[in-house]
Amino acid sequence: MTDPFTPHAEQAAYRPDVQHTRLGSEFYDPVKPAEFPSLDLRFRNDRAAAEIGLDGLSDEEWLCHFGRFQPLPDNLPAPLALRYHGHQFRVYNPDIGDGRGFLFAQMRDRSGRLMDLGTKGSGTTPWSRGGDGRLTLKGGVREVLATELLEALGVNTSRSLSLIETGESLVRGDEPSPTRSSVLVRLNHSHIRIGTFQRLLFLEDHESIRRLLDYSIAEYWPDATGPADFLGHVVDAVARLGAQWFAAGFVHGVLNTDNITVTGESFDYGPWRFLPVLDPNFTAAYFDHQGLYAFGRQPDALYWNLARLGECLIPLCDVSELQPMLETFPAKFDEALADSTFGRLGLLRDESDPERDHRLVALFYGALRQSGAGFERAFLDMMGGAMETRLEQSPHADLYAGEVWRATISAIRDRAPMNGVAEAMASPNFPAQPQTMLIDEVEQIWRAIAEEDDWSAFKSKIDAVREYGRELCRSRPKEDQSQTVSPQGQNG
Repeated sequence: MTDPFTPHAEQAAYRPDVQHTRLGSEFYDPVKPAEFPSLDLRFRNDRAAAEIGLDGLSDEEWLCHFGRFQPLPDNLPAPLALRYHGHQFRVYNPDIGDGRGFLFAQMRDRSGRLMDLGTKGSGTTPWSRGGDGRLTLKGGVREVLATELLEALGVNTSRSLSLIETGESLVRGDEPSPTRSSVLVRLNHSHIRIGTFQRLLFLEDHESIRRLLDYSIAEYWPDATGPADFLGHVVDAVARLGAQWFAAGFVHGVLNTDNITVTGESFDYGPWRFLPVLDPNFTAAYFDHQGLYAFGRQPDALYWNLARLGECLIPLCDVSELQPMLETFPAKFDEALADSTFGRLGLLRDESDPERDHRLVALFYGALRQSGAGFERAFLDMMGGAMETRLEQSPHADLYAGEVWRATISAIRDRAPMNGVAEAMASPNFPAQPQTMLIDEVEQIWRAIAEEDDWSAFKSKIDAVREYGRELCRSRPKEDQSQTVSPQGQNG
């Protein structure tokens, strides 16, 4: 994947490539976008647009395509509301689908991957279930902020491409009403969900399951040799996503099967939260009364969802081939968590003793939980080997001097940093403070917009988050992230 924090000398070409329609009309419904009273461009992600050759659009062209939804050249002539089912808080719902969004366009990115432009808040569809098909401006602002920090922290996330305020007043039960409206466009690698497969199983349409599987293998997992191997690839990708969330201290909030894609890409942000401190019981959704999708239960939720995908493949493959693939999830999650944690700490892994790495991971998160240290603050302080001067200057200096952190700091200092980490951390540009996105700050950013139409804090936060991600990326050079060390501490 292209480094998102490195500017490109050459503009990527726009390469339209509509593929979803070859699945057949039973997979979608052509729809008409809403007509909005006004269009005010509030966020334009040229960094993401550059990956698909659309950063050269003028603002007026941008509004035409991403506010009025005039088709992009040689692309879908009409948007498609995608059909799917899903388990919502583990209750099966056959009456869902794209209810306030649609697939607007498909194209290839700079590296040749098939990419989707999908919407949120673009109007009603056959699957709106009485809803208005709209997105509040606050919801759009929150999604932009979530995706920007997740990208900065190295999470495989969709990217918010565009946010346009649309001039309507919306009534919502979970925020002061009337409230302002918006339409969001996101850039995803895929919108094929576990729920897309579930709908076909529910309909007993095994021929279409085969067609969807073949499409998914061809476009997303071309190395997969069949249904079981495809499941193995998805299990691996989703395990890595769950580990990235864990290492970022992120709580998605709504891990229903229609919110998990076969590419393992995080998307569709509603009641998300970042952890202030490590708390396994921390929940994001006010309506998650049982804590089903609490921070510490997210890996279990993902595992459960993957089992539902496995069930969809049983008509094509013996369960004895699928079950072993599914059962690799716990080990893959543990390994991916070690990768993500060591990557965030800027430390090399030990190829000769993976269990040693796992012990350090357990020590680190155990110390975080017991001490109540700030989640992102601790990662920044410990980066590159828990250097003594950084710990002494930290607001958590007293915590680090206590018994809880002693073994963890010793284990971290016993590990070799990735090449270039020490040099990057010595730079005057390296962040002294962590960038967080805790609920109080999000509410403060929104309050300025809601009360004063002041977007300065929103824009400043995005700039700060991008700079933070850029510096963290420089401290973990891409070529070093797969490096390991031998028992003697030399690069492997």
